[in-house]
Amino acid sequence: MVDTADAFGIGLDRPGTTSLRTAFFAVWFVDLVATVGFFTVPYAYELNPVTVFLHDLFGLAGVVLAAVIYAGAVIAIGYVLSRPFDVGFVVAIVCCYALFASNNVVLLVSREPLLTPLMP
Repeated sequence: MVDTADAFGIGLDRPGTTSLRTAFFAVWFVDLVATVGFFTVPYAYELNPVTVFLHDLFGLAGVVLAAVIYAGAVIAIGYVLSRPFDVGFVVAIVCCYALFASNNVVLLVSREPLLTPLMP
């Protein structure tokens, strides 16, 4: 892929293909929109304590800040890992985001989660 050099002269290799990175940002954005929705409807709530903490501090901007922090962490980790681990990592994150975003959208639309809780 494309090697880039940062300010310190360290060569970084973008993880995966352009389509994989696009898929990551697409499902990340859907998850972000659904998470913002959790704070605007009375029947759903966010479980992530970092997102809840930032929401309490900054309102909906805190939810967006949390999502940007998570995306930044994924991107940074993907850049640091060597091949093929970087591609595998990004693929795993895309799958997780797709699962979580699907569940969140279904929950917001139907008021029933796609994934039923494992606890009684």
